[in-house]
Amino acid sequence: MYQADVMSSDERRAAASLASVFAFRMLGLFMVLPVLATYGAELDGATPLLIGMAIGAYGLTQAFLQIPFGMLSDRIGRKPVIIGGLLIFALGGLVAGQAESIHGVLAGRILQGAGAIAAAIMALVADLTRDQHRTKAMAMIGMSIGLSFAIAMVAGPLIAGFAGLAGVFYTTSVLALVGIALVGLVVPTPRQVQHHRDAGVVRGAFLPALANRDLLRLNYGIAVLHALLMACFVALPLALQEQAGLPREEHWWVYLTALLLSFVAMVPLIIYAERQRRIKRVVLGAILLLALTQPVMWLTMTSLSGLVAAIILFFTAFNVLEATMPSMLSKIAPAGSKGTAMGIYSTSQFAGAALGGILGGAVYGSFGLGGVFICCALLAISWLAIGATMGEPPYVTSYRLAVDPILVRDEALLRRVLDVPGVAEAIIVAEEAAAYIKVDTQLLDREQLDRVIAPGTNTAHTGGE
Repeated sequence: MYQADVMSSDERRAAASLASVFAFRMLGLFMVLPVLATYGAELDGATPLLIGMAIGAYGLTQAFLQIPFGMLSDRIGRKPVIIGGLLIFALGGLVAGQAESIHGVLAGRILQGAGAIAAAIMALVADLTRDQHRTKAMAMIGMSIGLSFAIAMVAGPLIAGFAGLAGVFYTTSVLALVGIALVGLVVPTPRQVQHHRDAGVVRGAFLPALANRDLLRLNYGIAVLHALLMACFVALPLALQEQAGLPREEHWWVYLTALLLSFVAMVPLIIYAERQRRIKRVVLGAILLLALTQPVMWLTMTSLSGLVAAIILFFTAFNVLEATMPSMLSKIAPAGSKGTAMGIYSTSQFAGAALGGILGGAVYGSFGLGGVFICCALLAISWLAIGATMGEPPYVTSYRLAVDPILVRDEALLRRVLDVPGVAEAIIVAEEAAAYIKVDTQLLDREQLDRVIAPGTNTAHTGGE
């Protein structure tokens, strides 16, 4: 028998509280997106380029600091890094809220991004959950990010309509302080900081991950996806207000409608991709849809119903890609290197967000709204061309198994593990007394694997991606 597949109360508390901390922070970042293009134009010194830079600026400092902050948390502890990052984020909100010029808002957004705590939170999740429940905890955080994005798209315009752009930024600071309270009062403190290869960066795996062509395609893709998102938020709020005639205070219902319908539409696509093992087909279809929605937005700008329909299609494609690409990374990343691959992937995502804001603002300033949408379409087409060269990913699941300490230094253990039916890749990490394994669950002989890893004992396992 395996250990009971039930999270303990401490694990549930850790997962729920850390998911909430992550959500509050992302909510603060996202709330600005639907309002900065319309309200930011009233700031002193505002230009399309500077507004675009302010929209994506958080990604620049996030990209540079996320991996270093994660490594710092290995040395000084997770909670000090997380609390410090949230304090920086709160300070950024105050700086932007008090700003009367676009330059002040830009400085505040750069500060907000400097609170780069994503890697530290993921590492703390790994410290506070057993192997067999870690994926559930990570999934809770993933769902909290999606929920925070949906809430932010509605809350941003509503708060801005009531309290202005400054009110939005002050709200982000309050959310950061709530996150600090959760970390200090609710999140359990781990007995010891551990380094998990599936949740943190491994120095020896860094260069191989950068050289992996399949991972490079994913990194390019996530950078383009978030560049498109930031560039679109330079143009979409302005198109809704200036072309379709919808007051900026009422934009919330457009985003709410688009996100609700897109969530409904994406579920069957994701189920099809995973169960029928057709991820490549679904991903390429979503990229094509991204490319097609851009000229449609341009051509329907003066029709509110047409523009809303195009926004729904855009968010459907975006949500499908946002949900499936991490699963692809988990399948492609070599055994024991998922944390490193995810760190590079996240850095690419934030770098794409920064570049997308700059690109959207620059193109809008020179070529107008239509230029932004056409530029986004060309970016999506470039991704489609690169994505078409990828193969179907291996449909494998990642496991981290505790290894019997007596066996961990047995040089023949790795060969015996690889001989188990269904095992595709494996490495043995002696210092962790653990094996990182990738398996095809449809072929895996789990009982044989248990006998090989820890004969005569019960072993625990993680649940996959």
